[in-house]
Amino acid sequence: MDFLDYAFMQRALLAAVLVGITAPAVGIYLVQRRQALMGDGIGHVAMTGVGLGFLLSWSPVWMATLVSVLGAVLMELIRWYGKTRGDIALAMLFYGGMAGGVMFINLAPTGSNANLTSYLFGSLSTVSQSDVTAICVLAAFVVLVTLGLRRQLFAVSQDEEFARVTGLPVRVLNLLTAVTAAVTVTVAMRVVGLLLVSALMVVPVAAAQQIARSFAATFVIAVAIGVSVTIGGTVTSYYQDVPPGATIVLLTIGAFIALTALAAPLARRRARARAAADGTADPAECAIPGSRQAADGVGV
Repeated sequence: MDFLDYAFMQRALLAAVLVGITAPAVGIYLVQRRQALMGDGIGHVAMTGVGLGFLLSWSPVWMATLVSVLGAVLMELIRWYGKTRGDIALAMLFYGGMAGGVMFINLAPTGSNANLTSYLFGSLSTVSQSDVTAICVLAAFVVLVTLGLRRQLFAVSQDEEFARVTGLPVRVLNLLTAVTAAVTVTVAMRVVGLLLVSALMVVPVAAAQQIARSFAATFVIAVAIGVSVTIGGTVTSYYQDVPPGATIVLLTIGAFIALTALAAPLARRRARARAAADGTADPAECAIPGSRQAADGVGV
């Protein structure tokens, strides 16, 4: 535990825990919406914000947040109105964001490709106190949205038409999801890196889905995986001198493989338990229609 004696490791671990919570918390809604790669696109756009931060001598984290939010809103507008040309517009947005980041950071008097690399792939030693403060504020916003509006966001993610019929403000909630995803990308970029953050938003959710039977269980397991791999990756990178972002993503993929291997025997065990319970349950004609499905969805 000697790594806790160093201030930069204390900052890195705090940032890692916050990233481990926020990335899967947003990713679960993106996976439900089949927008698993949205985080990757926002990461490309955020590069322009990082470059502008260096060029204007302002905080790269806050500038990346602003640019990412604008990019996420534009992505949603393209999704609504883009129709057949939407994919081309998104491609130009993503590649333009990456090119803008490289250009701006090279124009900055104190910028260099080395600075950009730490944001692309994460860096423990460069997490400053101001970065930690920004990450804490942004992470609080993400947690507030993903937990406080979980029922509404889940409804929209599952079926937009049904959510609209029930009176939910679908477009507002879609925009809020996009903005929250953009904020999460900037929260995670100092630890995981802009090019790898999407994996931390998606893979823990996919891993949790292998063994979970409800949305609530998936949420809790995904966050637990996220926190475990970010802490494990951060500590491993300290002792082994390996890139933290790559280490965290590889650990996340390892967790997915392990839970996938456990899924089949766990499913068989549940099937046997269900068969045994059905053998002692009331006759089928006395059962309440849909009761099992309702039970499986408890805790959304």
